[in-house]
Amino acid sequence: MLLAGVAVAAVSWGLWAPGAESGGAEILVRGSAGLTGLAALGAALSGGQHAWTLPFGWLSFSFFAPPATSTATRVASWMLLPPGTPAGTWTALVLLAAGTSAYALAGPRR
Repeated sequence: MLLAGVAVAAVSWGLWAPGAESGGAEILVRGSAGLTGLAALGAALSGGQHAWTLPFGWLSFSFFAPPATSTATRVASWMLLPPGTPAGTWTALVLLAAGTSAYALAGPRR
């Protein structure tokens, strides 16, 4: 699962035009880490065939979440926050740690 996240980040990095956007690399790494953790958590909870539902659901919810004014709404919309936002970075790191730990301990649900 971790290898899949690294592969997606590497391909995205190759397609990303350096200098096109300030902070693009940070957003790419933060998003790849958080979404990898969500996919791993999804696989541990509902199996490999449905691992995509948790990252897709969180991304869909973040588009409809209220404006990021409180900590809870910043955590809910961590993917859409600008680079350098501590709530976005920490949320992605916690999701990566929780997802990979759950997948390593429980494996994919059958």
